[in-house]
Amino acid sequence: MASGDRLMLLDTASLYFRAFFGVPDSVKAPDGTPVNAVRGLMDFISRLVGEYDPSHLVCCWDDDWRPQWRVDLIPSYKAHRVVTEVPGPRPDVEEVPDPLEAQIPIIVDVLEAFGIARIGHPEMEADDVIGTLATGAGMPVDIVTGDRDLFQLVDDEAAVRVLYVARGVSKHERVDNAWVRHKYGVDARHYADLATLRGDASDGLPGVAGVGDKTAATLLNRFGSIDAVVAAASDPESDMGPGPRGKIKAALDYLDVAPEVVAVRRDLDLGSSDLARPRTPADHDAVVALDERWDLGSSAVRLVQALSGSD
Repeated sequence: MASGDRLMLLDTASLYFRAFFGVPDSVKAPDGTPVNAVRGLMDFISRLVGEYDPSHLVCCWDDDWRPQWRVDLIPSYKAHRVVTEVPGPRPDVEEVPDPLEAQIPIIVDVLEAFGIARIGHPEMEADDVIGTLATGAGMPVDIVTGDRDLFQLVDDEAAVRVLYVARGVSKHERVDNAWVRHKYGVDARHYADLATLRGDASDGLPGVAGVGDKTAATLLNRFGSIDAVVAAASDPESDMGPGPRGKIKAALDYLDVAPEVVAVRRDLDLGSSDLARPRTPADHDAVVALDERWDLGSSAVRLVQALSGSD
């Protein structure tokens, strides 16, 4: 690792969904194909690279947005996002607007032409790829996402932080341990436990009925972990109040499996890839061809300039 190295990990789907809904759908290619998500994602990458100047850059990919092993543990996991009309034994295609779905192959082609690493893993979400790459990276890491689940990866000692884009890429927040503690009342290393107790409707995680952020934080600060909270609920001699005790005991089946679902994997075999940020396009002719076909225009120019480090 060279001095000044920094790894930027992009939660790609989080960004291209945001681009699709944030950039007017009037942005189209000459043949009428919408390219608002393509150009929006390119502009997001240009802005982030220009501001943070990472030496390494990865677009992390959902090879499986709803892994079966997570569904087996909690059947409601992301169930509300499923297109139920799809026939077959596992109708779990994510409900994606058609104009966005048509742009995803173009995004893949653009990333390949520019030489930006795109990494996924079978039966795993981008979150798990991010967790693996961020763990033991050996350099500071910026995780770009609108997904608060990734707050569990924040680690001041290892210089891992989240650039949280929930309010927009231009208004992103830099999430470190102090930010997490101020917002949720626990250190980042306990965020996954807090999320498990609280639940998350956006992911189909029911949580413990009647337990929100504040109660979850109180329990974790008092007892230290979900395992300890469960043990205290089962111990009549513990100082857990009757209200929380009853709620925890009623949710034991959920708490037996949910931590594995919520925890981001950090141990995937991702093989070996060149994660270095490309300073020039990997395939200049391909970039030109993509620009001509899809009218990438100023977005392509900005991305070339941002990656090269020029103004």
